[in-house]
Amino acid sequence: MALARARRRERAVDYWPGFVDAMATLLLAIMFLLSVFVLAQFFLSQEITSRDAVLDRLNAQVNELTQLLALEQANFQDAEDQLASLRASLADAEAEQSRLEQLLASDTGRSEAAQQQIGTLTGELEEERQVSQRALSQVELLNQQISALRQQIGALEAALDVSEQRDVEAKAKIADLGRRLNVALAQRVQELNRYRSDFFGRLREILSDRENIRIVGDRFVFQSEVLFASGATEINENGQEEMQKLAGAILDLQKEIPPEIDWVLRVDGHTDNVPLSGTGRYRDNWELSTARATAVVKFLIENGVPSDRLVAAGFGEFQPLDAADTQEARARNRRIELKLTEK
Repeated sequence: MALARARRRERAVDYWPGFVDAMATLLLAIMFLLSVFVLAQFFLSQEITSRDAVLDRLNAQVNELTQLLALEQANFQDAEDQLASLRASLADAEAEQSRLEQLLASDTGRSEAAQQQIGTLTGELEEERQVSQRALSQVELLNQQISALRQQIGALEAALDVSEQRDVEAKAKIADLGRRLNVALAQRVQELNRYRSDFFGRLREILSDRENIRIVGDRFVFQSEVLFASGATEINENGQEEMQKLAGAILDLQKEIPPEIDWVLRVDGHTDNVPLSGTGRYRDNWELSTARATAVVKFLIENGVPSDRLVAAGFGEFQPLDAADTQEARARNRRIELKLTEK
């Protein structure tokens, strides 16, 4: 009986040593794969850390470019977009790495797929490194452009300072010229006033201080009745005598006034406020006053007064000396005024 049991034990196969060897081999394989993965994880972490440092430097340079050069915003925006793409790619890589870690932890049979993914990520990181290098080159180019622009801005500021200095000097010269011009004009006015006073004094002597010929302000006034009949524009005989005296006084005065004083004798025609019938030669008082002033100017020209020293103007009834509605007021308003002035 005992012999039979011993024979059965000899025929039974002992599988335990083989099972232990297989498990040890499998454990070694798993440890090798984990070592490879840890090593890849380390290099990947080092690469990501280096990439983050590069990205930080790029961000600092890009921020400096943004503050210094608004004209290069378009190029800077491209670089910033590339950097954002790098960040997004790195974030995707980190997410993918985390997913692979989970896969390795949950299922060791997918380690080969994880290795392929790691290789893919390594390639993508290399591409991103190249893109980053190009971005660095663009940043360097932008720095050079900024330096050139700073030099141009410095030159422009220097030119602006010179221009401002010249502007200050020009304003000072203009102010001085204005002051001189005002003094010269005041002297001209004083000289003209003196000649006007002499002219009016001579006219007063020549015309014997007649009641209907007087001085009003800076004007010598002839009542219209002295020169014209009612409603007429032809100078009567008495008026022609007075105008001949006036022409002689003007010619004498012309010899005394210096040539640099550009004087002119203005002849103004005025009427009363009685409207014309409109059926005659002149339709209204505008035309009548203008025609009378023109008649005086033409008569003076015929008597030797230069035409470039005479001006005719008609004011109708709109510049009265007396606003009263009386015969005396209307008679005062019908007049011819002479004013010696500058052109």
